[in-house]
Amino acid sequence: MIVEAGHFALALALGLSLIQFIVPLWGARANDPVLMSVGPVTALAVFVCIAFSFLALTVAYVTSDFSVANVVANSHSTKPLIYKISGVWGNHEGSMLLWVLILALFGSVVALSRNSIPMRLQANTLAVQAAVTIAFLLFMLLTSNPFTRIIPAPIEGQDLNPLLQDPGLAIHPPLLYIGYVGFSISFAFACAALIDGRIDAVWARIVRPWTLGAWAFLTLGIAMGSYWAYYELGWGGWWFWDPVENASLMPWLAGTALLHSTVVMEKRDALKVWTILLAILTFSLSLLGTFLVRSGVLTSVHSFAVDPERGTFILAILILFIGGSLALFAWRAPMLKQGGLFAPVSREGALVLNNLFLSTACATVLIGTLYPLALEVVTGEKISVGEPFFNLTFIPLVLPLLLLLPLGQTLAWKRGNFLGSAQRLYAVFGISLVTTVALFAFYYGGPVAAPLGIGLGVYLVLGSFNEIVTRSWSKGTPFAVARRKAANLPRSTWGTVLAHAGVGLTVIGIAATAWGVEGLATVKPGERLKAGDYEARLERVIPRTEANFREDVAVFTIYLQGHEVGTLESMKRLYVTRGMPTTEAGIMTVGLGQVYVSLGEPQADGSVGVRLYYKPLVLLIWIGSVIMALGGGVSLTDRRLRIGAPVRAKTSAAAPVPAE
Repeated sequence: MIVEAGHFALALALGLSLIQFIVPLWGARANDPVLMSVGPVTALAVFVCIAFSFLALTVAYVTSDFSVANVVANSHSTKPLIYKISGVWGNHEGSMLLWVLILALFGSVVALSRNSIPMRLQANTLAVQAAVTIAFLLFMLLTSNPFTRIIPAPIEGQDLNPLLQDPGLAIHPPLLYIGYVGFSISFAFACAALIDGRIDAVWARIVRPWTLGAWAFLTLGIAMGSYWAYYELGWGGWWFWDPVENASLMPWLAGTALLHSTVVMEKRDALKVWTILLAILTFSLSLLGTFLVRSGVLTSVHSFAVDPERGTFILAILILFIGGSLALFAWRAPMLKQGGLFAPVSREGALVLNNLFLSTACATVLIGTLYPLALEVVTGEKISVGEPFFNLTFIPLVLPLLLLLPLGQTLAWKRGNFLGSAQRLYAVFGISLVTTVALFAFYYGGPVAAPLGIGLGVYLVLGSFNEIVTRSWSKGTPFAVARRKAANLPRSTWGTVLAHAGVGLTVIGIAATAWGVEGLATVKPGERLKAGDYEARLERVIPRTEANFREDVAVFTIYLQGHEVGTLESMKRLYVTRGMPTTEAGIMTVGLGQVYVSLGEPQADGSVGVRLYYKPLVLLIWIGSVIMALGGGVSLTDRRLRIGAPVRAKTSAAAPVPAE
């Protein structure tokens, strides 16, 4: 019965979303506060309905209700509880329900923020948000219903895809979706501003926290997905330029540009039209990623290959919202009042360059991702665009952007002094140069990119914290006073410093992978495999049986320059229901580096193929990403963002008029 109730709740949410779309929009047009107040109420009701629907599907999974087709296709009675719950979104229908749930959650938060958002802007925003909700609810109800029944019900389910039976499934998709869908609020605010024909610093103050929160969650989602692929697929890599990885990277790049442009708009009332366009494009890229993953046009380890009907429906949604919003932009943007002016050498100018590099980098990823699809449609020829293309196009655009980061932070608003700003970074330049030269000398004859990359990372980390030093300390200032000044700096400043320092740590981690070493051999118990200074000795292979799989566990002892440092296990699993094998890499963390062992196929003579890696400083890739997101979180606690935008106080009609 709860399954039917969940299905009905989705249909009810669709009806309520239609009300949320029409009535507030009409009210804003007629300037009727009563009609505009319908928006927040219906937004909350939509969220309640979709949350109940999601709960109903979760109950069906937890109780192994195999009368539901979605549960049959993606669950099994012996599956651990954590995978029964996370398996709710480990498939096309369930993940779309999670998408719509997060969409409704953000709409409800906007509805509850009535004191910090002008009523007219809130009404238009909720109407736009409702339009997006309507489209995806229709998509679910017409092509991707998660509550379809099977009669008669089978005794057992087909189990979840073994690659998804990992704790990463419980973390990665929700984080990624909060980031994706979070940009829908920026999109809705942008469309609302275009509908109303008004955009100002108040608008930027309102939009910035939503953009910041979405960016932070998307950063965590991408980082978690990268680490999941790193340890789950057994390839030993952290990024593969897979088309679906690119689908999440593109809105992140555009969202980063949007985040910086809203700062310029809030501070200087400039870049208005560009900020609106970026808000539209960022969510458009999120929708494009949804289409690529769920249309079946991509072959990827991450994608849900589905039937053409679903792909056509999503393509229609894509055309409607991307084409419609860009048409609205083309119509209304020329009517917007232009903002303030600034000198090319200024913090605003640096942020414009930041936007230029980020947008161009995003465009290169978009071209590399879509070109093979376009070529196949036109000529029927299949090609793949991989790492060489992206390394030659993406990296040359990112490098000058990274070099600009610390310098841009030191420039003054409106008009800056380039030489004066550079002088503040002399110590940073010097330490980074010494670090690079020392690494070249120590690793003479090794990869050139690694010392240069680490020097760049050191420059970014020190340059970021240089902002705190220059703002809180000057020659002769006592340490206690400087510490107090640093503690009293705005939290947005600390958040920016942490985010930029996180970028530097990630750059160091990426650069250090060039020093990674690898060994490959077929070994028997008692034999060793060497990779650089590390050796792995295969001790034994143990068969083991779990609830829904059986596995062969290889136990290795790890040695560093002949001294034992620990043991690790690497597994070959076979999931019985699906008959699908997987490889579970064994990983040992040594400082900030990792020893990584992946098993190949067992041989008839009892030996097994083993691949051994040592990856120095590899953890900095993900530590840096977490610090980036933490910086976004710290910025969100800034008082200016917490109190929201100022709203003009209402005056009573009966208030006395002061005498002249």
